[in-house]
Amino acid sequence: MPMSLRYSLERYFDFKTLGANWRTEILAGCTTFLTMAYIVFVNPSILHQAGMPLAAVTAATCISAAFGSILMGAFAKYPIALAPGMGLNAYFTYTVVLGMGIEWPIALGAVFLSGVAFFILTIAGIRQLIVRAIPFELHAAVAAGIGLFIAFIGLQNAGIIVKDPATTVTLGNLRSPQTALAVCCLLLMAGLLAWGVRAAMLIGILGTTVIALALGMARWAPQPHAWSQLSGTAFKLDIGAALRMGFGEIIFIFLFIDLFDNLGTLVGVGKKAKLFDANNDIPRLDRILLSDAAATVVGSLTGTSTVVSYIESAAGVAVGGRTGVTAIVTGLLFVVALFLAPVVGAIPAAATAPALILVGSMMASVLSEIDWLDAEKAIPAFLTVVMIPLTFSIANGLAFGFIAYTAIKVLRGKFRQVNWLVYVLTALFLFRFLYLGKG
Repeated sequence: MPMSLRYSLERYFDFKTLGANWRTEILAGCTTFLTMAYIVFVNPSILHQAGMPLAAVTAATCISAAFGSILMGAFAKYPIALAPGMGLNAYFTYTVVLGMGIEWPIALGAVFLSGVAFFILTIAGIRQLIVRAIPFELHAAVAAGIGLFIAFIGLQNAGIIVKDPATTVTLGNLRSPQTALAVCCLLLMAGLLAWGVRAAMLIGILGTTVIALALGMARWAPQPHAWSQLSGTAFKLDIGAALRMGFGEIIFIFLFIDLFDNLGTLVGVGKKAKLFDANNDIPRLDRILLSDAAATVVGSLTGTSTVVSYIESAAGVAVGGRTGVTAIVTGLLFVVALFLAPVVGAIPAAATAPALILVGSMMASVLSEIDWLDAEKAIPAFLTVVMIPLTFSIANGLAFGFIAYTAIKVLRGKFRQVNWLVYVLTALFLFRFLYLGKG
């Protein structure tokens, strides 16, 4: 790299002030990629259940993650990587497509519209107001509830939990070859994580796939990479149908969950990297939100669910990542991953389901941030956490949490402590229940 270009880049990314250097930034980018590379396998496995072509969704996952991460690094200058969000992909598949019977091109149209709404609300300053209005207790509860939701799906996909007419769910047959393999994969990943191995999930997924292939439990049908594979989902979204069907609720949920995901990631990563200013505000918040909005639009056009900031970015920060270079390196590695995408077809559910379970456990860690001795905080948080997995709906969990939070504050005579925007959101949730009758 020419010295003049190197010096200009170091000035642009503020290397001197942040104490950054190229070696550490590149290492941090690689570390972040390794900790979140499981998304290349897990996201397609979830969206494939919505009827979407596996190879196409895998390519879309890589492209959207690469675009979002590089844009975040270059434009917002943060060491935060983006990819299709865990939780939102589950909402897309299990609630919208399978639960409501909506075809996936129409659901992609709703994702596109939510991305456009992100842009408009960010430019108008509304998203920034919402970020500042959300009660912190509910943010932590939503993150944990989504974690339990994802883990529950993983346990089902692994065959560890199955349906039961008497008790709703029960323990599956652990002697089943696929279930036993999933349990072994779970223990392998957990052990590697306990040893601090950054690529634990990736190693577990690939290792289990090799074992499944050797035992004849998975089918190996490699195909050469071709850009034509992306055509299975690229530009197949149906925006017109989404508008005609009045997808206000779905778009609202995509928007709302994305706000929670970004807020949690920004706070977690920002504190580790010491990126907050003297007023404890998030610098360049507009650029961060615009980057994630653009990534969501690109993701919907290529064929994947909402793109969000990833908390795994904290792994890169932990090894010294401080600037946008970290995110750019991660994005470039997703470009490389694109050319390895076709092999994903050989990966069985026994290899990806344990990753869902462990991601859920990581997301549930924020429960420690809730004051469980304060009923005003604990009850809304608890309702949010349990209603998301038990009703199989993130929307229901959000609704119960907001309504309980607002109602308790009013009953305690503390209605002035509730932000006006929280009242608006609570009213929207109440209207949702009255209009739909159920979640």
